[in-house]
This record gives sequence, structure tokens and C-alpha cells, in this order.
Amino acid sequence: MDELTAAGIMDPQLRDSYKECKRLNSLHGKTYYLATLLLPKAKRPHVHALYGFARYADEIVDDLDSTLTIEEKSALLSSWGERVLNDIRRGTSDDHVGRALVDTVNRFAIPIELFESFIHSMSMDLSITEYQTYEDLMEYVYGSAAVIGLEMVPILGATDPVAYEAAKKLGIAFQLANFIRDINEDLDRGRIYLPLAELAAVGVSKEMLARRTLTPEIKTALQYQIARVRKLQSEAALGIKLLDPTSQPCIVAASLLYCGIVDEVERINYEVFTRRAKTSSWRRLKVALPEYFRAVRARYS
Repeated sequence: MDELTAAGIMDPQLRDSYKECKRLNSLHGKTYYLATLLLPKAKRPHVHALYGFARYADEIVDDLDSTLTIEEKSALLSSWGERVLNDIRRGTSDDHVGRALVDTVNRFAIPIELFESFIHSMSMDLSITEYQTYEDLMEYVYGSAAVIGLEMVPILGATDPVAYEAAKKLGIAFQLANFIRDINEDLDRGRIYLPLAELAAVGVSKEMLARRTLTPEIKTALQYQIARVRKLQSEAALGIKLLDPTSQPCIVAASLLYCGIVDEVERINYEVFTRRAKTSSWRRLKVALPEYFRAVRARYS
């Protein structure tokens, strides 16, 4: 039985929408997609729907035609975002990606406030290029990452409300790991996501980052940020055990692979300006294989 049929998704237009979300996930979120394959078939389309929504918004901000001005991108994001939010309120959508999203929101009663926060953070990317403190950054990260974890919990199934707080922390850890890996690319976009006050505390200035040369001070700053990722990952670990047993292997794999980005940063000796830290296919297999067998056991226990 295919995933959509297993999830009870039979309407042809709705199936096409879910298929598009799955395509976006497999094309742009390879690690995320791999982890999703560890879920029972009936849960996978709904995770794809969340990814498709997030990816489309991200493309408006970062990846569409570079001839668009910031004002034009802002107007496009606002228009699309408000349309999707209105669709969620109405409980139906004609948008190719939004149709699957609204169906998922309806099925699992996911609060609309989470999607409002996500769109707010995407709009911040069009007007804010740096954050002074960690607390300032958290306004952005809550909407860009924490809410993704919170949206996922109803789909994954939770045995205790504590799972929500853990999901939030794990989403933040994923985002912070990406910030560490993507420093060079973010500088290309004119953005700095590492809190400036924390950088300054170890002697790193914006000018030093702009030179894109690894210094002892920058290495110290990266080590501090990496320690934060690992702390959040550790704090979230208990919450994973509070998810439905059939969902746990997926999130364990996602945690190991996404937070494992910081291991790869260490492996390249923090040379984030000249090399991109990437999770190898071998590591993906090493993580996914035991979790796959665990997932199979959970489904038939």
C-alpha cells in the first residue's frame, strides 16, 4: 500500500498536493526526508506537507529570482502567507502546496498560531540582518524552527505534554547547527545569525567575520555555539521517549544527523569559510540502519 492510501488520502487533487510536498522534501531536505522514511507510511505524507509549506516560504525569501527587490519579496511573502493562513481558517485551500497543509492541520488540529509565527520569522529575514543577543535571536528561531517541532508532535503522537517542550528545544538545536554550518553562505546574503554580543565577548567583530578567515577567536565562538547545540539536543532526548514508539526512530535519526552537523564542523577543524560541513552518506546509513530495524520492531510489537 502506498503512503497516501495508507493515510486515507484518496481525493486526486489532494493526492497531487501531497505528492508535490513530498517532491520538495526529497529534493531539498535529503536528511529530513531520510528520517521521514522511518515513520509508518500513514504519517509520512503529513510530515511532507509541513516541509512543503516551510520550503515554499523559504524560497520566497532566499531562492526566487534575484531581480526581485526586498520590498517585492516582502509583498509576495505577505500575500502568499495571508492566503495560506486564511485557507487554514476556512479549512480548505486551492493552493497546490496549501491544500495538503490545510488537510494536515485539520486532521491533527495543529494550532494556526504556529504557522503565523513561522511566517513572521520569514518576514524578519527580509528586514533584519543581525541579532545583538541570544534572546533577540530566539524571536526569529522560535518561528523558523521551534514551531516546526511543535507542529510535528500531533502527527508523531505524544504520551506526555513534556514532549512539546522537548520538540521545541530540538527544533532550536537543528536551527543553531545550521547557523554554524552556514556562516559563509549567510554572509553572502548579508546576514549574521550568531548573536553579536556573544561574539564580542570572545573578541569577534563583524569586520573579523567579514574577512572570512578562521582565527582563534572565531574558533572559540564556534565552540561555544556547538556546546549550546549539544546541550539542547541532550535536553530534548527525554522528550523523544515520550513520543509514540513508532515515531521515535525517525526523531532519533533526525537528532543524530542534524545535530551531527556540528561534529562535521569539528571534523573540518572549524574551517567554515572555505569548506562546507556535510553529513556523509556513510554516516547517514550508519544512523538510519539501526533506527530502521527499531522502527520495524515498533510497528509490529
